[in-house]
Amino acid sequence: MQLDLNLLTALDALLEEGSVAGAAARLHVTAPAMSRSLGRLRRTTGDQILVRTGRTMTPTPYAIAVREQAHELLQQVRDVLAPSRELDPATLERTFTLRWHDSLVALGGPALLAAVRAQAPGVRLRFVAESSTDTPELRRGEVDLEANANRPGAPDIRAEQVGETRLVAVVRQEHPLARLRTVTAQAYASADHVTVSRRGNLSNAVDDALTRLGLTRRVVAAAPTEAAALEFARGTDLVVSVPEITTRTAAAGLGLTVLPLPLELPSAPVYLSWHQRHDTDHAHTWLRELARAALAV
Repeated sequence: MQLDLNLLTALDALLEEGSVAGAAARLHVTAPAMSRSLGRLRRTTGDQILVRTGRTMTPTPYAIAVREQAHELLQQVRDVLAPSRELDPATLERTFTLRWHDSLVALGGPALLAAVRAQAPGVRLRFVAESSTDTPELRRGEVDLEANANRPGAPDIRAEQVGETRLVAVVRQEHPLARLRTVTAQAYASADHVTVSRRGNLSNAVDDALTRLGLTRRVVAAAPTEAAALEFARGTDLVVSVPEITTRTAAAGLGLTVLPLPLELPSAPVYLSWHQRHDTDHAHTWLRELARAALAV
């Protein structure tokens, strides 16, 4: 049996995209060419791979069963054929896409960019905003490195905790809580609050901790970023509860007061995440080392 590795590439793209048009765009070929590849895959495997259901295409049980295996085999082939050489950052020409929480961009982005520019002037960094829904860009190769508080559960996504921070309460200097000698849980709960959530959630772990004490708070708004939430707190008597390391500098610049959170809560972790395909990528390893240093402040 003669094997065509191009069919493995086509199979991986078809199963990731779920359509001929999407797979064609991903591999930069025409739709008719991808249709021919799908036909060859069907003849080779004896399976339809994708079947039409209305206006969409659905993978067959066989396709679902081999999806992960096909993806891993393709990566192994690439690893075998890719040359292995020592990295010289000074000659590296590459663009990395980083999806970091906005506060982590503000915290570690400047230091990372400075280190990259000093060592690898040919490297560019693309910081992109987090989505309101979980997205597969790490697996698809569209994002190189994530940084946030979430540890991915997918087995093919690597995650490393690079830091942690406690939550603090931030208020304007004239806020009633700022005049108290000690902020109690009752006083904290009695104030009006704004949460930080890219999904627009009005409750989080803080509310769970208050519930355990028999208390509730009134959340009047949800902001998509910490920067926006701090602006709300700056001009009102709203309280925003945020990670200390990503907020203290910004709060001081805005004339805000940082108060201890009067609740028993675990520290918030900071994770770097990447797809396992980059484990042996020298350039990606170099970038991860710089990112660790930039976020370990």
